[in-house]
Amino acid sequence: MSRGNIYDLCCRYEGRTVRLSCRDGRTHVGIITRVDRKHVWLRPVGNRGAFGYGFYGGYGHGYGIPFALGAITGVALASAFFW
Repeated sequence: MSRGNIYDLCCRYEGRTVRLSCRDGRTHVGIITRVDRKHVWLRPVGNRGAFGYGFYGGYGHGYGIPFALGAITGVALASAFFW
């Protein structure tokens, strides 16, 4: 997937729960809170290790863990995995 395609998908899914796949093989589940041309901010959902302790604080627009668009290999709506 190209960087432009990933950016478009992230913009379309902003405010929704998604599953991000990264180049290092890890996956992250959370709500997209902000998107720009370089990063996607993801607010983790569920109790997945350190995420369950409220790391990176805040629950407003733009808060969460930033992921570089170049490190993301795939984006999928998480509702497809949690039926």
